[in-house]
Formats: sequence, structure tokens, C-alpha cells
Amino acid sequence: MSSEQLVSLGATDLQIAPLGVGTWQWGDRQMWSYTKTHTEADARAAFQASLDSKIFFFDTAEAYGTGLSEKLLGAFIRESGQTCVVATKFMPLPWRAWRGTLRGALRASLSRLGLEKVQLYQMHWPFPPVPIEAWMDAMADAVRDGLVECVGVSNYSAEQTRRAHAALALRGVPLASNQVQYSLLERKIEKSGLMALCRELNVSIIAYSPIAKGMLTGKYTPENPPSGLRSRIYSRGYLERIQPLIKLLRNLGEKYDGKTPSQVALNWVICKGAIAIPGAKNARQAQENAGALGWQLTEDDVDVLDRMSDEVVS
Repeated sequence: MSSEQLVSLGATDLQIAPLGVGTWQWGDRQMWSYTKTHTEADARAAFQASLDSKIFFFDTAEAYGTGLSEKLLGAFIRESGQTCVVATKFMPLPWRAWRGTLRGALRASLSRLGLEKVQLYQMHWPFPPVPIEAWMDAMADAVRDGLVECVGVSNYSAEQTRRAHAALALRGVPLASNQVQYSLLERKIEKSGLMALCRELNVSIIAYSPIAKGMLTGKYTPENPPSGLRSRIYSRGYLERIQPLIKLLRNLGEKYDGKTPSQVALNWVICKGAIAIPGAKNARQAQENAGALGWQLTEDDVDVLDRMSDEVVS
């Protein structure tokens, strides 16, 4: 299958490109320094550049910028007049201790987005105390009432995914997706059995941080580390250790008409059968991300990247 073709989201009728846009950067100041490194105008340009590249799937959450990401995305969609596939998330915070709180949070998200419904509504984390089955029942109610087309989860383990899938099945609703961290630098889902289970259950994997918060772009080195919170996550020693992988990404990119390290890293995610949702602070980043489509790594190249990834991460 060519990476240009649309893919179905799980067992649903919703079809999207295997590359979307994560909008955590649009409004978040703590991790992504919104207003310092990029502005609303930059985010709008990233949105338009994505549309120009035929990318219409946007993932947001009520927690991103405390709702600002949803507001910006909704405004951009209205300005464009385009029909987009929108995914957002519900955060089961400790004080949301009963299933009825999901409906209020969903309506608040829809209000910020300016939409009557979202194509994909996701549980952001599997936090207690409310059981997974109760949340899935509330999700199924939202589908029944036309507020949500498809149901997804995020950061769910294999066992939690199986429970969510089973609970939704009782209501005749498929579990469409599990959004998890997945990249050449984060492959736990391959080893935990989660990826295999999702394939078995026909649950799509949506990969967030598919270029490892920028670490796979080649921009950052031990001499040029990231700033802010990312500097605490990725130490100088870590950046030094991953340089052989960055070099391999560059070398492979030359084989494919000068693709960048991040484009090769994103294509690897797509070749693994996942839907990648890299972020984009501006039009240039959105255009670069879109360059991951329209071509495909060979199986041998994927294997070489797998082996190098194992070497630098282990």
C-alpha cells in the first residue's frame, strides 16, 4: 500500500491519511513555549500549509493550553471553510469521579471548537478511580447521541485496551484507536504486546511524538540541546548517544531525493502501520512533515533503522 492512500481508522468507516497534525504546540507554554517561539499567526500558517498538502486530520485535547489549542483549531477551520477530521481528548481528572462528567467536558470541547460533533473522541489517560468500562459506556452514549463519530483511547496498555474494546463491543461500538508515544526512540509498544494486540483487534495506532519532540530532526546535538522542559528529558549524554541514528536517517534520506531526517523518521512510523501526528509550530515545519508522504522506505531500510534504533536506545 502506498503511503499516499487513505487508511481506515480501526474498524470504522472513517478514512484519513496516515499522517495528521498534532496541535499540542498551539497554545502550550510549558513544553512548547507558545508566544515565545511561535504565535497564533504561526499556528494559522501551519494549519493552512497542512491543508495545502492535503492533510486534513488534526488532533487536539482539552488539556492542550488549557483549551486554547481547541479554540485556535476551531477558529482556523472556520476561517478556512474546509471540512477537517478533528480528534480531541477527555482528561479523566481526579475530581471527575463519575461517568456523567464526560458529557459536560465533551460539550465544552465542542463549544471551544465551534463544532456540533467531533470525528474522534479519546480518553487521554487511563486514570482512576472511574473504571474503564464506565468511561466507555459514556463514550458509547456520546456516539448514540451524535456528538462523536468514533471512540479512541490514549496511553492505554494492552490489558486496558482489551477492556475498552470489550466494553464498547457490548454497545456495538468499535474501539477505533489507541494514541500512544511511538517513534524510533520510543518502541515500547512493540515489545509490550500492545502493537500486536491492536492489530489483532483492528484498533489503529496513532503515534504521538513520532519525531521524539524534535530529537529526530537532526537539529539538536550535545552542543545544541533543546531548551525548556525538553532539556530535562533529553540530556547531553542522550543526544550524543542518538547521533549514529541521526546520521543514518540523513544517509537514507539522500537515497530518497534528499528527504530530511524527520521525513524518514515519519515514514518509518507509517511503514509500521501507525498514523503519525507530528506537531508543527509554523508553515515550514508543516510542509516538512508533509514530505513524509508520497514515497515509502523499503523493508530493508526499515530493518536497518530498527537495528540502529535498538542499538542507541538500549
